[in-house]
Amino acid sequence: MKLYRTQLGTIAQSEEGVRIIDFAFDELMLEEDPARIVADAFSNGTPASIDSQTILAPVADQEVWAAGVTYYKSRDARIEEAAAAGGGDFYDRVYAAERPELFYKSAPHKVVGPGDDVRIRRDATWSVPEAEVTLVVSPQGRIVGYTIGNDMSSRDIEGANPLYLPQAKVYDGACAIGPCILLQNDPLPQDTAIHMEVHRGGERVYSGSTTFSELKRSPGELVEYLYRETRFTNGCMLMTGTGIVPDSTFSLAHEDEIRITVEGIGTLSNRVA
Repeated sequence: MKLYRTQLGTIAQSEEGVRIIDFAFDELMLEEDPARIVADAFSNGTPASIDSQTILAPVADQEVWAAGVTYYKSRDARIEEAAAAGGGDFYDRVYAAERPELFYKSAPHKVVGPGDDVRIRRDATWSVPEAEVTLVVSPQGRIVGYTIGNDMSSRDIEGANPLYLPQAKVYDGACAIGPCILLQNDPLPQDTAIHMEVHRGGERVYSGSTTFSELKRSPGELVEYLYRETRFTNGCMLMTGTGIVPDSTFSLAHEDEIRITVEGIGTLSNRVA
Protein backbone atom coordinates (compact mmCIF):
# COMPACT_ATOMS: atom_id res chain seq x y z
CA MET A 1 0.00 0.00 0.00
CA LYS A 2 1.31 3.46 -0.93
CA LEU A 3 0.40 6.53 1.06
CA TYR A 4 0.42 10.06 -0.38
CA ARG A 5 0.14 13.38 1.40
CA THR A 6 -1.66 15.74 -0.95
CA GLN A 7 -3.48 19.05 -1.04
CA LEU A 8 -6.72 17.05 -1.28
CA GLY A 9 -6.03 14.97 1.81
CA THR A 10 -4.50 11.58 2.55
CA ILE A 11 -4.54 9.29 -0.48
CA ALA A 12 -3.92 5.54 -0.47
CA GLN A 13 -3.02 3.51 -3.54
CA SER A 14 -3.18 -0.25 -3.92
CA GLU A 15 -3.67 -2.74 -6.74
CA GLU A 16 -7.41 -2.07 -6.32
CA GLY A 17 -7.12 1.61 -7.16
CA VAL A 18 -6.63 5.05 -5.60
CA ARG A 19 -8.76 6.45 -2.79
CA ILE A 20 -8.90 9.35 -0.38
CA ILE A 21 -9.11 7.95 3.14
CA ASP A 22 -10.60 9.59 6.22
CA PHE A 23 -7.40 9.83 8.24
CA ALA A 24 -5.12 12.81 8.69
CA PHE A 25 -1.62 12.07 7.43
CA ASP A 26 0.10 13.38 10.56
CA GLU A 27 -2.11 11.20 12.79
CA LEU A 28 -1.23 8.09 10.80
CA MET A 29 2.47 8.77 11.30
CA LEU A 30 1.94 8.49 15.07
CA GLU A 31 0.53 4.99 14.80
CA GLU A 32 2.49 1.82 15.49
CA ASP A 33 0.93 0.00 12.52
CA PRO A 34 -0.27 2.52 9.90
CA ALA A 35 -0.25 -0.16 7.17
CA ARG A 36 -3.08 -2.03 8.90
CA ILE A 37 -5.08 1.15 9.56
CA VAL A 38 -4.80 2.32 5.94
CA ALA A 39 -5.73 -1.12 4.62
CA ASP A 40 -8.85 -1.14 6.82
CA ALA A 41 -9.81 2.40 5.77
CA PHE A 42 -9.21 1.82 2.06
CA SER A 43 -12.51 0.02 1.40
CA ASN A 44 -14.49 3.02 2.72
CA GLY A 45 -12.39 5.60 0.89
CA THR A 46 -13.50 7.89 -1.90
CA PRO A 47 -12.19 7.07 -5.39
CA ALA A 48 -9.61 9.62 -6.54
CA SER A 49 -6.75 10.18 -8.94
CA ILE A 50 -3.18 11.15 -8.17
CA ASP A 51 -2.42 14.51 -9.75
CA SER A 52 1.29 15.30 -9.62
CA GLN A 53 0.43 18.93 -9.01
CA THR A 54 -1.18 18.13 -5.66
CA ILE A 55 1.43 15.80 -4.13
CA LEU A 56 3.24 17.14 -1.08
CA ALA A 57 6.32 15.82 0.70
CA PRO A 58 5.17 12.78 2.74
CA VAL A 59 6.40 14.31 5.98
CA ALA A 60 4.23 15.41 8.88
CA ASP A 61 6.06 16.53 12.02
CA GLN A 62 8.95 14.08 11.76
CA GLU A 63 12.54 15.18 11.99
CA VAL A 64 14.73 13.91 9.16
CA TRP A 65 18.04 12.25 10.04
CA ALA A 66 20.62 10.60 7.82
CA ALA A 67 23.27 7.92 7.95
CA GLY A 68 26.63 8.31 6.23
CA VAL A 69 29.29 6.01 4.79
CA THR A 70 26.95 3.02 4.74
CA TYR A 71 27.85 1.87 1.21
CA TYR A 72 31.36 0.95 0.06
CA LYS A 73 30.95 3.35 -2.86
CA SER A 74 30.21 6.16 -0.44
CA ARG A 75 33.25 5.23 1.65
CA ASP A 76 35.48 5.58 -1.41
CA ALA A 77 33.92 8.92 -2.32
CA ARG A 78 34.41 10.35 1.16
CA ILE A 79 38.05 9.23 1.16
CA GLU A 80 38.49 10.96 -2.22
CA GLU A 81 37.01 14.16 -0.77
CA ALA A 82 39.34 14.04 2.22
CA ALA A 83 42.36 13.31 0.02
CA ALA A 84 41.60 16.40 -2.06
CA ALA A 85 41.81 18.43 1.13
CA GLY A 86 45.01 16.88 2.44
CA GLY A 87 44.09 13.37 3.57
CA GLY A 88 42.55 11.67 6.59
CA ASP A 89 41.31 8.15 7.20
CA PHE A 90 38.28 8.97 9.35
CA TYR A 91 35.77 7.89 6.66
CA ASP A 92 37.44 4.51 6.28
CA ARG A 93 37.35 4.08 10.04
CA VAL A 94 33.64 4.94 10.37
CA TYR A 95 32.79 2.48 7.60
CA ALA A 96 34.45 -0.33 9.56
CA ALA A 97 33.34 0.82 13.03
CA GLU A 98 30.51 -0.69 15.03
CA ARG A 99 28.89 2.73 15.56
CA PRO A 100 27.38 4.27 12.41
CA GLU A 101 27.59 7.91 11.38
CA LEU A 102 24.23 9.56 12.06
CA PHE A 103 23.43 13.24 11.65
CA TYR A 104 20.47 15.61 11.68
CA LYS A 105 19.38 16.47 8.15
CA SER A 106 16.25 18.62 8.18
CA ALA A 107 13.35 20.04 10.13
CA PRO A 108 10.05 18.81 8.69
CA HIS A 109 8.92 22.21 7.44
CA LYS A 110 12.09 22.56 5.34
CA VAL A 111 11.67 19.29 3.41
CA VAL A 112 11.23 19.73 -0.35
CA GLY A 113 8.46 17.70 -1.98
CA PRO A 114 8.27 16.00 -5.38
CA GLY A 115 8.38 18.43 -8.28
CA ASP A 116 9.70 21.25 -6.11
CA ASP A 117 13.13 22.88 -6.26
CA VAL A 118 16.24 21.76 -4.43
CA ARG A 119 19.29 24.01 -4.13
CA ILE A 120 23.07 23.98 -4.32
CA ARG A 121 25.10 26.24 -2.06
CA ARG A 122 26.46 29.44 -3.60
CA ASP A 123 29.76 28.97 -1.78
CA ALA A 124 30.26 25.35 -2.97
CA THR A 125 32.09 24.25 -6.10
CA TRP A 126 31.31 20.52 -6.03
CA SER A 127 27.63 19.71 -5.42
CA VAL A 128 25.91 16.36 -5.89
CA PRO A 129 22.56 14.69 -5.23
CA GLU A 130 22.52 11.54 -3.10
CA ALA A 131 19.83 8.94 -3.78
CA GLU A 132 18.79 7.24 -0.54
CA VAL A 133 16.19 4.75 0.58
CA THR A 134 14.55 6.51 3.51
CA LEU A 135 13.04 4.71 6.48
CA VAL A 136 9.76 5.85 8.00
CA VAL A 137 10.00 5.12 11.72
CA SER A 138 7.24 5.22 14.34
CA PRO A 139 7.59 7.01 17.70
CA GLN A 140 8.26 3.59 19.21
CA GLY A 141 11.21 2.99 16.88
CA ARG A 142 9.51 0.56 14.51
CA ILE A 143 10.10 0.77 10.75
CA VAL A 144 6.61 1.18 9.26
CA GLY A 145 7.43 2.17 5.70
CA TYR A 146 9.90 3.34 3.09
CA THR A 147 10.24 6.36 0.83
CA ILE A 148 12.86 8.09 -1.35
CA GLY A 149 15.23 10.79 -0.18
CA ASN A 150 17.67 13.14 -1.89
CA ASP A 151 20.44 14.15 0.50
CA MET A 152 21.87 17.14 -1.37
CA SER A 153 25.56 17.55 -0.50
CA SER A 154 28.46 19.95 -1.01
CA ARG A 155 31.35 17.54 -1.40
CA ASP A 156 34.11 20.14 -1.42
CA ILE A 157 32.93 21.64 1.87
CA GLU A 158 32.57 18.26 3.61
CA GLY A 159 35.90 17.06 2.25
CA ALA A 160 37.77 20.12 3.51
CA ASN A 161 37.04 19.22 7.12
CA PRO A 162 34.60 16.67 8.62
CA LEU A 163 33.50 19.32 11.12
CA TYR A 164 31.98 21.20 8.18
CA LEU A 165 29.47 18.40 7.53
CA PRO A 166 26.46 20.37 8.87
CA GLN A 167 27.21 23.17 6.39
CA ALA A 168 27.70 20.68 3.56
CA LYS A 169 24.46 18.85 4.32
CA VAL A 170 22.04 21.13 6.16
CA TYR A 171 20.90 24.24 4.34
CA ASP A 172 17.74 25.51 2.64
CA GLY A 173 16.65 23.20 -0.17
CA ALA A 174 19.07 20.42 0.77
CA CYS A 175 16.53 17.70 1.60
CA ALA A 176 13.90 16.28 -0.76
CA ILE A 177 11.58 13.37 0.10
CA GLY A 178 8.78 11.66 -1.84
CA PRO A 179 6.68 10.98 -3.71
CA CYS A 180 4.93 8.59 -1.29
CA ILE A 181 5.44 6.15 1.57
CA LEU A 182 5.41 2.44 0.83
CA LEU A 183 3.64 1.16 3.94
CA GLN A 184 4.62 -2.39 4.80
CA ASN A 185 5.63 -4.38 7.83
CA ASP A 186 8.01 -6.63 5.91
CA PRO A 187 11.59 -5.49 5.24
CA LEU A 188 12.32 -3.93 1.87
CA PRO A 189 13.71 -6.71 -0.38
CA GLN A 190 17.50 -6.76 -0.53
CA ASP A 191 17.49 -6.80 -4.34
CA THR A 192 15.47 -3.57 -4.55
CA ALA A 193 16.94 -1.49 -7.37
CA ILE A 194 17.90 2.16 -6.83
CA HIS A 195 18.56 4.37 -9.86
CA MET A 196 19.43 8.04 -10.32
CA GLU A 197 19.62 10.23 -13.40
CA VAL A 198 20.47 13.90 -13.87
CA HIS A 199 19.24 15.72 -16.97
CA ARG A 200 20.62 19.03 -18.21
CA GLY A 201 19.13 20.93 -21.12
CA GLY A 202 17.06 17.90 -22.08
CA GLU A 203 20.05 15.54 -22.14
CA ARG A 204 21.07 12.94 -19.59
CA VAL A 205 24.42 13.92 -18.06
CA TYR A 206 24.59 11.33 -15.29
CA SER A 207 23.15 7.88 -14.64
CA GLY A 208 23.94 5.44 -11.82
CA SER A 209 22.42 2.44 -10.08
CA THR A 210 22.82 0.21 -7.06
CA THR A 211 20.73 -2.19 -4.98
CA PHE A 212 19.62 -2.12 -1.36
CA SER A 213 21.74 -5.24 -0.74
CA GLU A 214 24.88 -3.06 -0.99
CA LEU A 215 23.92 -1.33 2.27
CA LYS A 216 26.53 -2.40 4.83
CA ARG A 217 24.40 -1.88 7.93
CA SER A 218 20.87 -3.20 8.40
CA PRO A 219 18.02 -0.67 8.62
CA GLY A 220 17.16 -2.02 12.07
CA GLU A 221 20.71 -1.41 13.28
CA LEU A 222 20.64 2.22 12.09
CA VAL A 223 17.30 2.84 13.81
CA GLU A 224 18.49 1.21 17.04
CA TYR A 225 21.48 3.55 17.27
CA LEU A 226 19.38 6.60 16.41
CA TYR A 227 16.79 5.83 19.10
CA ARG A 228 19.28 4.87 21.83
CA GLU A 229 19.32 8.20 23.63
CA THR A 230 16.87 10.27 21.59
CA ARG A 231 13.09 10.29 21.70
CA PHE A 232 11.02 11.05 18.61
CA THR A 233 7.49 11.80 19.79
CA ASN A 234 6.32 12.23 16.19
CA GLY A 235 8.47 9.46 14.76
CA CYS A 236 11.23 10.28 12.30
CA MET A 237 12.59 9.67 8.84
CA LEU A 238 16.05 8.21 8.43
CA MET A 239 17.98 8.38 5.15
CA THR A 240 20.14 5.25 4.93
CA GLY A 241 23.07 6.57 2.88
CA THR A 242 23.89 6.41 -0.80
CA GLY A 243 25.51 3.83 -3.03
CA ILE A 244 25.32 6.05 -6.14
CA VAL A 245 28.15 8.57 -6.26
CA PRO A 246 29.08 10.60 -9.36
CA ASP A 247 32.81 10.89 -10.00
CA SER A 248 34.81 14.00 -9.20
CA THR A 249 34.29 15.51 -12.65
CA PHE A 250 30.54 15.89 -12.07
CA SER A 251 28.84 18.74 -10.25
CA LEU A 252 25.23 19.88 -10.34
CA ALA A 253 24.24 23.04 -12.16
CA HIS A 254 21.23 25.32 -11.98
CA GLU A 255 18.18 24.00 -13.87
CA ASP A 256 19.37 20.36 -13.67
CA GLU A 257 16.58 17.82 -13.17
CA ILE A 258 17.29 15.03 -10.69
CA ARG A 259 15.29 11.79 -10.94
CA ILE A 260 15.65 9.13 -8.25
CA THR A 261 13.76 5.87 -8.68
CA VAL A 262 13.44 3.11 -6.09
CA GLU A 263 11.79 -0.09 -7.23
CA GLY A 264 8.38 -0.57 -5.64
CA ILE A 265 8.12 3.02 -4.43
CA GLY A 266 8.29 5.32 -7.46
CA THR A 267 10.31 8.28 -8.69
CA LEU A 268 11.28 11.46 -6.87
CA SER A 269 11.97 14.31 -9.32
CA ASN A 270 13.32 17.73 -8.42
CA ARG A 271 14.86 20.65 -10.27
CA VAL A 272 17.90 22.55 -9.06
CA ALA A 273 16.80 26.13 -8.41
